[in-house]
Amino acid sequence: MDGINVLLLFGLAVLLAWPVGRYMARVYTGERTWLHFLTPLERGFYRLSRINPAQPMTWQQYVGALLGVNLVWLLWALLMLLAQDQLPLWNPDHIPAMEFTQALHTVVSFLTSTNAQHYSGETGASYFVQMAVLAFLQFMSAGSSLAVGIAVVRALASHNTTNIGNFYQDLVRSCLLVLLPLCFVFSVAFLLTGVPMTFEKAAAYTSLEGVAGTVARGPVAAMLSIKELGSNGGGFFGPNCAHPFETPNFQAFVLHHLAVLLLPMAFVFMLGYYLKRPRFAVMVFGVMTVGLALLVVPAVLLELNGNPTLNAMGIGPAAGGNMEGKEVRFGVLPTAAYNALNMAIPAGTLVGAQDSFAPLTGVPFMLLMQIDAFFGGLGTGFLNFLIYLVIAAFVASLMVGRSPELLGKKIEAPEMQVATLVAVAQPVVVLASTALAAYVWYATPNPADSLKWLNNPGAHGFSTMLYEFVSGAAGNGSGYEALADNTPFWNLLPCLAMLSGRFVPLLGALLIGAQLMQKPYTPPSIGGIQLESPTFGMLLLVVIGILGALLFFPALTLGPLAEYFAGR
Repeated sequence: MDGINVLLLFGLAVLLAWPVGRYMARVYTGERTWLHFLTPLERGFYRLSRINPAQPMTWQQYVGALLGVNLVWLLWALLMLLAQDQLPLWNPDHIPAMEFTQALHTVVSFLTSTNAQHYSGETGASYFVQMAVLAFLQFMSAGSSLAVGIAVVRALASHNTTNIGNFYQDLVRSCLLVLLPLCFVFSVAFLLTGVPMTFEKAAAYTSLEGVAGTVARGPVAAMLSIKELGSNGGGFFGPNCAHPFETPNFQAFVLHHLAVLLLPMAFVFMLGYYLKRPRFAVMVFGVMTVGLALLVVPAVLLELNGNPTLNAMGIGPAAGGNMEGKEVRFGVLPTAAYNALNMAIPAGTLVGAQDSFAPLTGVPFMLLMQIDAFFGGLGTGFLNFLIYLVIAAFVASLMVGRSPELLGKKIEAPEMQVATLVAVAQPVVVLASTALAAYVWYATPNPADSLKWLNNPGAHGFSTMLYEFVSGAAGNGSGYEALADNTPFWNLLPCLAMLSGRFVPLLGALLIGAQLMQKPYTPPSIGGIQLESPTFGMLLLVVIGILGALLFFPALTLGPLAEYFAGR
């Protein structure tokens, strides 16, 4: 029954994503929508900022605007975190300012849509910082991802031009006409399920034993929607969606599923409407869905098989599988499936403890993050998928002796060089960072006493460090909580993985789109590669498997696989 529920939730997300995708296509093509009454507000933003939205940009200008506003947001948010104890607004619990490296990690994390938290949300950030800084960055990072995503789609649809659009217009429309209305709907829905929404300080209570304590609360409902709709993550509370105030009941759990899946799926449907190639969008959706299933299903089955030690005692599968670290209200299968979906999207809004999952479950979890193209993050998932698509189209064309092309545009050496560079950049950064962390651990005398990073310094400890960098580069933000990560080393080094994982795919996809946009359109020929065909879809899956998985396999043998075989 749990499996049927998961499939029904996935199907419901698909049904909702279809009209949302059509609506997004109308927004970005400038057609009239049911939110047309917000047009004066949109124009007001442009006048206030002295921006001409009709001014076309080259890809270099688009990149300059993207990086420029991100730099401004970084400096402003960093200042707010360092001075949050001095701000007179919305800090009823008198939360102190963050230490510099922790503040820098937090700002980079939220700026890159990663939302990794080396602090507990309810005790590390004031209400003002949570809403006016961190939630603001969640909107802006998601809006930036959508803006770049639509710019690349626009480039694929354009012929013989250098106009890739206007970044500021794409950003405003993404936030005002897509994210904000959906966030309002989901915030009200979360509120109706019992998620708190208040600016009162933590509530005091006295337990049955007579011990006094406090229960954290705050404007939770308003922040839940953008963290999931924007593929952000980052909970108001330390346990994230496992906290009963973020998921008070099954109705809220359903909303979490829909919010996480909705916009990444809708972007694929929008792709078909915008390019006027619905069969191409169906192929993309099919490949993403099959790839997602190939990794989510094994993760769920591994957890249903239970803990080998408990199985030997006869209390494993009888209890429903590996219950350690699971949401006991929903069970093993829904918890494992939801966590796996959050590895793919990647919002990282978990209801179970990743550190308590079976060793081998870490393999599909890390691969889903590493590939980051099976729906993936909002906007960025398709950009990662485009890299694999370019490489697969190049390989397929050479196999049949045709000139490589994609959507009627010739693929030549410059596009392949950029695609290859982007494809290998993330594994290189992740593996190099993990190697450096492992070297520091083993080169430090008595690391367990001096560094105090790892609760388990064996193969699981290696998996813990590897997961931290994979999660950062993929923009996921979740972690194996056995890592004591609030140290200068772990606050600073993952920033490199987060920045590279964020901006290398964005800039690489923009450059490929700009190069293809300037080329003349060539009508498809009978002997050319049919991108919509199942055969090409299968080849694309193989390419994703080779580039996204095999490059990463040696590291997995030292972590999850070594831990599994050591425990047998």
